Amino acid sequence: MDKEKSIEAIVNARVAHENQMKKIVALLNGKEVENPTAVSQTECEFGKWFYSDDRLKMIIGTLFYSKIETLHARWHMEYKRLFDLFFNSKKRGFFSKAFSSSKPQGMELDKAKVYYSELKATTEELLKVMSSSQRRIEALSEKKFL
Repeated sequence: MDKEKSIEAIVNARVAHENQMKKIVALLNGKEVENPTAVSQTECEFGKWFYSDDRLKMIIGTLFYSKIETLHARWHMEYKRLFDLFFNSKKRGFFSKAFSSSKPQGMELDKAKVYYSELKATTEELLKVMSSSQRRIEALSEKKFL
């Protein structure tokens, strides 16, 4: 992957991650979401990019790579709690299933909002590290990509 494609890839990965957050906001606002973000950190659009090129660690540096990997793993652990509330009907009680919609309501919705605030903080930290990684890539010589 050359320098230009590396920059494009990290920009696209950031956009994919921002789109994942938009899906979660839509869920919190009571909207239906098709194709929810994958729970696995290697199956989401961001994870597919991140784990697709073995040279990425060399390009952005071990420190940035490790920080992104750690934050991305934390993001998915936090996201799983929201996913379970919105999509995992096994965790819902009988009365909740029988007498209400399948969407979280009441205390479950309050819990989802708390989970979202934690996820948003992790997202902001992740996007900040990705921006730093992008600046690092932009500053590198073309020779690093040969």
